[in-house]
Amino acid sequence: MVGGGAAEHLSPSFPERAAWGTASKLRAWQSEALEAYFTHQPRDFLAAATPGAGKTTFALRLASELLHRGIIDRVTVVAPTEHLKKQWADAADRVHIRLTPGFKNSDRRYGSHFHGVAVTYAQVAARPALHRELTESARSLIILDEVHHGGDALSWGEAIREAFAPATRRLSLTGTPFRSDTSPIPFVSYLQDEHGIRLSQTDYNYGYGRALQDGVVRPVLFMVYAGHMRWRSKVGDEMEARLGEGNTKDITSQAWRTALDPAGDWIPSVLAAANRRLAEVRQGIPDAGGLVIATDQFTARAYAAILENISGEPVTVVLSDEKEASGRIEEYSKSSRRWMVAVRMVSEGVDIPRLAVGVYATSASTPLFFAQAIGRFVRARRRGETASIFLPNVPGLMALAGTMELERDHALDRRDSGDPEGDMWNPEDAMVAEANVQDKASDALQDDFAFQALGSHATFDRVLFEGSEFGAEAPVDSDEELDFIGIPGLLEPDQVRELLQHRQARQQRHAADRRKNAPPGPPEDEPAAPLYRTLAEQRKLLNSLVGIWAKTSDQPHGLVHAELRRVCGGPAVPQASVTQLQSRIATVRKWMGAHHS
Repeated sequence: MVGGGAAEHLSPSFPERAAWGTASKLRAWQSEALEAYFTHQPRDFLAAATPGAGKTTFALRLASELLHRGIIDRVTVVAPTEHLKKQWADAADRVHIRLTPGFKNSDRRYGSHFHGVAVTYAQVAARPALHRELTESARSLIILDEVHHGGDALSWGEAIREAFAPATRRLSLTGTPFRSDTSPIPFVSYLQDEHGIRLSQTDYNYGYGRALQDGVVRPVLFMVYAGHMRWRSKVGDEMEARLGEGNTKDITSQAWRTALDPAGDWIPSVLAAANRRLAEVRQGIPDAGGLVIATDQFTARAYAAILENISGEPVTVVLSDEKEASGRIEEYSKSSRRWMVAVRMVSEGVDIPRLAVGVYATSASTPLFFAQAIGRFVRARRRGETASIFLPNVPGLMALAGTMELERDHALDRRDSGDPEGDMWNPEDAMVAEANVQDKASDALQDDFAFQALGSHATFDRVLFEGSEFGAEAPVDSDEELDFIGIPGLLEPDQVRELLQHRQARQQRHAADRRKNAPPGPPEDEPAAPLYRTLAEQRKLLNSLVGIWAKTSDQPHGLVHAELRRVCGGPAVPQASVTQLQSRIATVRKWMGAHHS
């Protein structure tokens, strides 16, 4: 018999020991969620808790209680990845619940000495009838880990419903209680709001904001990097733009892709900065690790080679959810090695509490993926730990970073925004093994003949912390950048904010001193300050100046535009970036100044 007290031996933040407090005690939210469950004892229960809060401990304590009370006889855990199956089995063993993660569909049965199995969603989808038989063979509790994956495909949802419809109890868990599409999640209830939008109903919710107040998760410092990008477009135009400009989606996508190109200077500069940050964090947390989330296997290997050259140490590379990949994750987790590089689809299967520094070097941009990726770094082991994420200055990512504490429900319907392109909540295309493929706006860029990165240059941009911005643009390796990178890794959130404010004030004083002592006129090697923020304003200003110059020089408008393209380079005005439009504005102003002189 499994006793309800068995789970008291499990840390609130398994697999690590409780960093503060007593391991035998549940966290407040876990006790509240258990009380909410046993008050009503529903057949279905959806618990949403931020990554790192201890969902595994809560679920296994609940399973232990249900076994002890004789309400269930069997436990089935359904997880997104092979690696997580083993993590669940190891955690369950700590509380004397024996789960086999090695069960295969071809086995059809498992030994009676096990309390149940740990399987993947893909495994269930492949043989739903078999898993229904197993569910019906005893009074079963089904634990659906990261249940939003149950809606990854129509066939998956149908298979999960078929397999687990006869279950005595079902516990659904999620760290991100929403999807980027409108596929219904099995065994989740939906109710219409005042706008007629059907929203998912959570039975217990423990969001990032409350977890941060409780000290259960780490606060996150987003170290944001911008920079100047050059590439050749699919029609042969040489393009240039700065990350963070108000460009079109396609230009932003291409500039972002150029930044992530391992052959350029942007990604090596950011990896070097992240390595310096990790060295600072390891002064207070000696085993702190770093994770680079890459887009594909080619860039993952290239980033690993760059990091090995920077750090002088071997780098763990995880390319898929295969058996050897799981072993590499486990080996890295138990070591004190500095860096691991993983392809983005692995991020949800990576559960390594010592991760403290991350580099978001992937083109994935859905809210679901972003939340899961950042969730790899927020698990706290002791008070005062902070997480540091290096992020490109891309508008969609900046918006997500600024709203980390926003809690969302999963909607089955969409409001009509009037925008044919929709908003940033793009449908998520893939199953777990194909998660977060490129956005449709960038599909055309995948053709090797359509795109060529020509060069990239990184600049430190700012720090985002608790929804506020600190610092201003500075060159990499400058004292200003190092000031922010060198913030200690063990500080309370109010101390972090105070230090950021101090560093920002110091940066502003230095900038004022440089302006005061600088010779008249801007240095030629520094770009002029942005003239206007939006593309529409840039185009309007350029066309106005071209009109004035055309009248002054007695030339047709088209000829003036053609000459500006010849002198400055780049495509026609409708396809040009903010940077290119600014260059043409500066050029035509020079012509006008020379004429008047």
